[in-house]
Amino acid sequence: MKVHEYQAKEIFKAGGIPTPQSIVAETPEEAQEAAGTIKKPVAIKSQVLIGGRGKAGGIKFADNPEMAYQLTKELLGSTIRGETVRKVLVEEMLDIQDELYLSVAVDRSARKPLIMASKSGGVDIEQVASTTPDKIYKYHQDPLEEFMPYQAREIARKMGVDNELISPVGGIIWKLYQIFMKYDANIAEINPLVLTNQGVIAADAKLDIDDDSLYRHRDMAQFKAESADEFAYVKLDGDIAVIGNGAGLTLTGMDMLKLYGGEPATFLDIGGGASQENIARALNLVISNPQVKVVFLNVLGGITRADDVAHGVISVLKESKREVPLVIRLTGTNEEEGQRLLTEAGVSYETSMEAAAQKAVELCHSLE
Repeated sequence: MKVHEYQAKEIFKAGGIPTPQSIVAETPEEAQEAAGTIKKPVAIKSQVLIGGRGKAGGIKFADNPEMAYQLTKELLGSTIRGETVRKVLVEEMLDIQDELYLSVAVDRSARKPLIMASKSGGVDIEQVASTTPDKIYKYHQDPLEEFMPYQAREIARKMGVDNELISPVGGIIWKLYQIFMKYDANIAEINPLVLTNQGVIAADAKLDIDDDSLYRHRDMAQFKAESADEFAYVKLDGDIAVIGNGAGLTLTGMDMLKLYGGEPATFLDIGGGASQENIARALNLVISNPQVKVVFLNVLGGITRADDVAHGVISVLKESKREVPLVIRLTGTNEEEGQRLLTEAGVSYETSMEAAAQKAVELCHSLE
């Protein structure tokens, strides 16, 4: 279960991690009032459960309350990479001197928490991980042993921060790990952790909690409702993104790709009854992955309606700045309408999963 940035920051702040002054707003009037309360230039940050919102225009900056009103009016109701903006976080603008990256995540291969730290934080951290992985220091912690503050300071030292920052950055690494363990998280991330004249501050916050642990966290039940339309997503090593409506169907689509000589880049199950918005979010998520060369969308409509799928596909193709070939298998409920919509939009489709998988592999190989 992912939580929004403002919710993650509440948890981080309660755990002793410094965060900027911020106020959640659901209307332009609330944003204007919030900016007046903060009494300094603010960032207006769309609260959506996807990454890359800054590059997608989901973060804007206001010098005064009137500007905050206007920018919030533009953001609310807009779509950021397939997700509709319903809330914004009005947050004080920071005098940023440098940006760092910190995260604690489950490493399922090692069966241990993995702490990652880098001096190269910010919006391009994925590119850093891909092109210069040596800039990210990695440390596995035994979950059965206590993680000590001196270990956190050693991580800060090895990530290369200046001597005077080893203690404060190490302190935040230690606190982030405590939050990760306390909430049974899949990932707890700060990107960026910024250096300012006021000290080290978490300018962003990400927290993804294991659904199977929620019975231990009754206080998180309020957040569950807001993320009810989340889908299961796993990033893999291949170059063909696989999206399906149902875990079994998605896995079968992956098997078909392997059969024809392809390699899946993702497992993404949008689930039954996925909305047009959720379809668009799923597509935007995989398209934003630079290693994806082709997208294989495998839909057998039951609760999921083919026309909703078509509308989601068409909206992404109109808005996406990155052109990635899309191979669609579309049958089931309202299939005639869905197929008609795709045809009118000039988007080809298949009704056979085997034919679509083979086409996706051939298309991918032709791009090599």
